[in-house]
Amino acid sequence: MIELENLSKFFGHVKAVDNLNLTVKKGEFFCLLGPNGAGKTTTLKLICGLLKPTSGRIKVGGYDINTHSILAKRFIGYIPDIPFLYEKLTPREFLEFIMDIYNVKDNGAELLEMFELGSKKDILIEEFSHGMRQRLCFVAMLLHNPSCIVVDEPMVGLDPKSIFLVKKILKERTKKGATVLLSIHSLSLAEELADRVGIIHKGCLIADAPPKELAKDESLEEVFLELTK
Repeated sequence: MIELENLSKFFGHVKAVDNLNLTVKKGEFFCLLGPNGAGKTTTLKLICGLLKPTSGRIKVGGYDINTHSILAKRFIGYIPDIPFLYEKLTPREFLEFIMDIYNVKDNGAELLEMFELGSKKDILIEEFSHGMRQRLCFVAMLLHNPSCIVVDEPMVGLDPKSIFLVKKILKERTKKGATVLLSIHSLSLAEELADRVGIIHKGCLIADAPPKELAKDESLEEVFLELTK
């Protein structure tokens, strides 16, 4: 579903992503780990077509994100590390906007109720707390039923109940064939959720394996710290 081939991205003389090769299969839950500044967010933005690679190729659903961006992006549901919402819209209006973009008829009513935002659908987004905004981002991301879910730090600002719901939904989506790629700092969540984890350091993928295989007799935390020291 996601294929990265010799992917590199420079910002001036800084190499944010360095010759990255990675394949995330259909129905797989993949967590990308790494210290701050390792290249995680840049990698996700490249996959979603928000940045152009300096070199290399990216395919999503078999389509090159640069040469067939519209076709590739139809597969993707994306939440960035700092989501943007139109504050002068209500959730109802915002979701109508998303419906028009993806040409879907589902108005998100069921998802709004699931994320406990049903009673807030006609309140301006500018009045929402950070946690409520994050929940609305998940509703909007899931609205077109994406087969490739890409989320940068998904649990930031969510309360325990919402975290449990997000984990449940994402795992259910992979069981139905969706691909999930998360950039995440929580090693415990990665161990709990991921079929495979990748560790990126200084723009390079330095490890890629199932959590238990990677950790073996050590904890994932110990392995992570050793590899990124």
